[in-house]
Amino acid sequence: MTTSPASPRRAEGRGDHALRPVRFLWDPMGFALASLTVEAGRTRVLCSVCVEEEVPRWRRGGGLGWLSAEYRLLPASTPERQPRELMKLSGRTQEIQRLIGRSLRASLDLEALGERTLLIDCDVLQADAGTRTAAITGAWVALAVALQRLQEREVLATSPLRRQVSAVSVGLVDGRALLDLDYGEDSRAEVDLNVVGDEADQLLEIQGTAEGAPFSRAQLTTMLDLAASGLEKLREAQRAALAEQAPQGWSAQTV
Repeated sequence: MTTSPASPRRAEGRGDHALRPVRFLWDPMGFALASLTVEAGRTRVLCSVCVEEEVPRWRRGGGLGWLSAEYRLLPASTPERQPRELMKLSGRTQEIQRLIGRSLRASLDLEALGERTLLIDCDVLQADAGTRTAAITGAWVALAVALQRLQEREVLATSPLRRQVSAVSVGLVDGRALLDLDYGEDSRAEVDLNVVGDEADQLLEIQGTAEGAPFSRAQLTTMLDLAASGLEKLREAQRAALAEQAPQGWSAQTV
């Protein structure tokens, strides 16, 4: 009897269904309400949360809060230095920070937040693909702790947090569905998919692109199933990070 050859191993010996090692390092920024560095393999993103006791002008008087996100690649985050984006943001940067903002707002009850604004900053220290998904996953953890600290300071009576949110990439590389692409895989992927989901396995956003030939609905289903398994593992890592930060029990009512 003949058997088909095993798929070649990926960088660091990963299997097709494996995430890169994920790690959270707490509070590198002492003046932020909460901050952390999230690592996904060689990708590292600094996520911080600040609060302002006001909302944008168009939001005033409605009793609802707001969350805004900014994202930047720092100059030495890639092999070739990235120029700083100051007055004019690239289309890519605008798209990513809007994605981060939408994903995190979906986790909140903006009425319970009250008329205040949460400001999320995601600065890429090192980019090896998956920066937007790492930013969402890490920023949600920082956001959870920031909201808990606002409760402890009696700024908030209850937590506005309603969903646990994480994000992961998946793609087709040489016809294989792979989870959590690194740069070498992402740069030659036939399909690149970013998936944002919550703790109930509901999808909050899907961004997908065929880089050349189209892909089938069956392949999309395979990639979404693969993403679901990755999101579950990321949620476990998020909860472990929160438990480490609050050993007495992290107790947001929804997650």
